[in-house]
Amino acid sequence: MDKAVERQGTATELLENMFDVEMRFLQSGSGNIEMLTSAFHRDVVVHEPHSLPYAGDWNGLEGIASLFQTMHESWSGVAVENLQAAQADDIVFMSCTLSLTARANGVTIKQPFAEVLRFRDGRLIEGTPFYYDTSEILAALAKPKDADRTA
Repeated sequence: MDKAVERQGTATELLENMFDVEMRFLQSGSGNIEMLTSAFHRDVVVHEPHSLPYAGDWNGLEGIASLFQTMHESWSGVAVENLQAAQADDIVFMSCTLSLTARANGVTIKQPFAEVLRFRDGRLIEGTPFYYDTSEILAALAKPKDADRTA
């Protein structure tokens, strides 16, 4: 492993810091993007699939803050299980089982998830997520609130 990357943390440490900063940012409700600087590079970009409601490239700290807020509006619960990570120089390959609960109707889906993350100076500079089934995600978000309930 490259010595510069080693000094910045292991794959697990980088991911834990990134997730922790994201959660603290959302829980604060402040919108203070400076809270993101310990885990996200100022020039960060995340490439979300074009088939999702939060599609496209989210650039800079303002973009990441907007992405987090948009996802928070869609999902009332996000859980990561069986997290695994491997690192090669400044790239972290992450896989897990993602559990998402739609805010509008309470529908929960679980599916495999992977992401390729590039770090610079211990902070995320680029992320590319890979969702197992974006059509299942869209269906969960679109399902009416009482669709699964019977009298």
